[in-house]
Amino acid sequence: MKHLTRLLHTGLLVCLALATQAGGAQERPPTAEVPRGSWATAPRHSAAIAPDPVQLIDSAIVQVYAAPTYGWRGFFAVHPWIIYKRKGEASYTRFDVVGWRAPQVVQRNYALPDGLWYGSTPELLVEHRGDDAQAMVDDIEAAVANYPYADQYRSYPGPNSNTFLAHIGRQVPALKLDLPANAIGKDYRPLTSPVGVSPSGSGLQISLLGLLGVSVGVQEGLEFNVLGLNFGIDLNTPALRLPFWGRLGLKDVTAHEPVSGPDHALAD
Repeated sequence: MKHLTRLLHTGLLVCLALATQAGGAQERPPTAEVPRGSWATAPRHSAAIAPDPVQLIDSAIVQVYAAPTYGWRGFFAVHPWIIYKRKGEASYTRFDVVGWRAPQVVQRNYALPDGLWYGSTPELLVEHRGDDAQAMVDDIEAAVANYPYADQYRSYPGPNSNTFLAHIGRQVPALKLDLPANAIGKDYRPLTSPVGVSPSGSGLQISLLGLLGVSVGVQEGLEFNVLGLNFGIDLNTPALRLPFWGRLGLKDVTAHEPVSGPDHALAD
């Protein structure tokens, strides 16, 4: 109980820092004062995770990634994005929300498909290939087009990059997207719509601005949200869902086919 109290106390301080820093409507570009060095020189090369689209030109592919955010936020939050290609295409299309690109925060091909996020290596969350992937691409593009916060950004509690991916997950349940517990902003819902489908598209969610709520579903299990800090348990792939760590237990990657090895990865 003592450790839980300490964790909550730390989380409240972090949330307060985020709320203070997010006083404006949008996030600003990272600054050179962060210990990892200047954002402008942070590595953004390929992580060699995405399958080579040329070698697999005859296969449709959809993937979702998440990487620790830049600077001090990276200790407790992630930045996600989605990439896809249709059958016959030799390159990927990438979509993510980038706060400092306001007023058009939804960005197409802002960075390499599997590029490091300002020095942070991404983790694969979802991979679909073949007919299933081909069938969901149109729905993904429709979800991107009707994202309701395309001209808005707020680090905490949202809408932000995690709100964007959660929106796609709700609109495209076939994606089976399970955003980690430290994807702050995924639970953001306006006060006018506190009840609805969970971010995975497979369950139910009740949430007040992403600050207080609960989600239950096949992919996310049972998860409680208190001031943006998420606690829960995943029974689909057994693990604890925790703030800062994301998940503690078995790794959860939704994959229609086995994830590609390095011989199929994009070159740096």
